[in-house]
Amino acid sequence: MDTTLIVPGLHGSGVEHWQSWFEAQIPGCIRVIQSDWSVPDLASWSARVRRELNRAPGRVWIVAHSFGCLAAVNVAAESSERISGMMLVAPADPSRFGLQKAIPSGVLGVHSIVVASTNDRWMSIDRAAIWANAWGSQLLNLGQVGHINASSGHGAWPRGLDIYRSLRGEASAVRVSSDHRSSEDVLELGDI
Repeated sequence: MDTTLIVPGLHGSGVEHWQSWFEAQIPGCIRVIQSDWSVPDLASWSARVRRELNRAPGRVWIVAHSFGCLAAVNVAAESSERISGMMLVAPADPSRFGLQKAIPSGVLGVHSIVVASTNDRWMSIDRAAIWANAWGSQLLNLGQVGHINASSGHGAWPRGLDIYRSLRGEASAVRVSSDHRSSEDVLELGDI
């Protein structure tokens, strides 16, 4: 059975948040619990993601939000072989936490998508594009939808679930056909 790690951001993801809704929609979800949701400590948060990744059965998919994206990327840079794909939603800008040099800035080696918006107060769309490019991730710009959390109206989020399912389908296709692709090939998410 596959495992989906849900990696919330600062203050966790409450019952109204799309990550909580995802947990009810996707079999095999495990929420990564931080010891202190109000303290953005990259080392501590990454250790919690790493622990759950190492304990998870089957193929592992990561669905992270905000500061949780930074912890997930940090782990993916060293454990890419264990991760089948990553959906990084509204990542926080590392520079807001003085972490621009601590966050991996190279290709992660994991099929991933950065889902961002044009009016997210935690990371501009231009910065999201720079980080997505550095990580080798696709960028999906949702337009003016805020921080893509419960406060911006993202509770039950069917489109997000479609993005996740598309990522899973594409990651499987990449794994099967990776011997036949050149590094110049580009995958497209299509109209989701």
